[in-house]
Amino acid sequence: MMPSQHDILMRETLRLAEQGYGRVSPRPLVGSLVVQQGVIVGRGFYHEPEPAHAEVWALREAGARARGATLYVNLEPCSHHGRTPPCTEAIIAAGIHRVVASIRDPNPQVNGRGFEQLRAAGIEVLTDVLAVEGVKLNEVFIVNQLEHRPFVHLKLAVSLDGKIATCTGQSQWLTGAAARLAGQNLRHRYDAIAVGMGTVLADDPQLTDRTGQYRHRPLARVVFGSARARLPLTGRLAQTARQIPTWLVTVNSAGNTADLAELEELGVRLLRVEADAQGRPHLDQSLAGLFSEGIASLLVEGGSALAGTFVDHRLVDKVTWFIAPRIIGGATSLSAIGGCGAATLNDTLDLAEVTAEPAGSDWALTGYAGQTIKQALADAHRAAAQLVLP
Repeated sequence: MMPSQHDILMRETLRLAEQGYGRVSPRPLVGSLVVQQGVIVGRGFYHEPEPAHAEVWALREAGARARGATLYVNLEPCSHHGRTPPCTEAIIAAGIHRVVASIRDPNPQVNGRGFEQLRAAGIEVLTDVLAVEGVKLNEVFIVNQLEHRPFVHLKLAVSLDGKIATCTGQSQWLTGAAARLAGQNLRHRYDAIAVGMGTVLADDPQLTDRTGQYRHRPLARVVFGSARARLPLTGRLAQTARQIPTWLVTVNSAGNTADLAELEELGVRLLRVEADAQGRPHLDQSLAGLFSEGIASLLVEGGSALAGTFVDHRLVDKVTWFIAPRIIGGATSLSAIGGCGAATLNDTLDLAEVTAEPAGSDWALTGYAGQTIKQALADAHRAAAQLVLP
């Protein structure tokens, strides 16, 4: 089936919104077009530190040509006063005839009210155009609004038999340069990168965004510790904590005060939470604490124990596996996912919307694991199937 004109223009709107990666968090990715008689006369996308929203940028560029035009936007226009006046007011004042949108804003302050205000002003509103793509673009914002925690993306590099290291612990480099570059591009889209203490002790990593692309705040580093393991004072993370935000998530314990004070002197920020049954930081409390500090998205890069804890607690929204076409073997070689694991096949963590793409000689397999985002995608598919375009 040939794409409609609405589909074509919404894809351009989504491409505009994507320019906000690294520039908008914790706010959503939004693009907008003003189209007059089939010609694009205004473009805009939301980006920090400018407070103006995408619709306002597009309307400014369109000027008087916005009167009687169609405005495309991938997320429902806001209807409340925040840092800026409501976008609905600007759209109505500009004389827009029709608004075409991809998805409703999950923010309870908006969530349908923007569309209602536009319709009440006599503006035609068409929704759910490329709804699935709209959900995927703002997957982070949707989970933030509905679960009040960071969006969690588990990313690992594995062998064909699911190993992340050999029996002697060697893991660098399991995948090739193309897969590692793709992993760096993923880092650019996230607020923070998380690893367990085992990864820090084994690799002394830097955990930085090395894409060179602009971001309005640096990639934060989060290390999940325990009552027993400590972040090395001489390691690269602790030694650069004053230059790059570095968090140690640790359990409340009376016996670790002196070590933690030394880390704080180096600039490491501490998030103290209760211990879980295994003596590790309680994940729900950890994510709530990080979210309260402005971390809207978390890229979990391992190792096996941390990945297993996230999977066991069903706190993974998305998964990306970079799979190298090599077999490591060995009963003692480290598997990608530790933890307790599923007791039966009915208990497994199943993925939806799975894609597989080549990354040099390796493959990148990505899918959605969290129930909130799975439900949003299912709703979007239903809405798209029922959509009748004029």
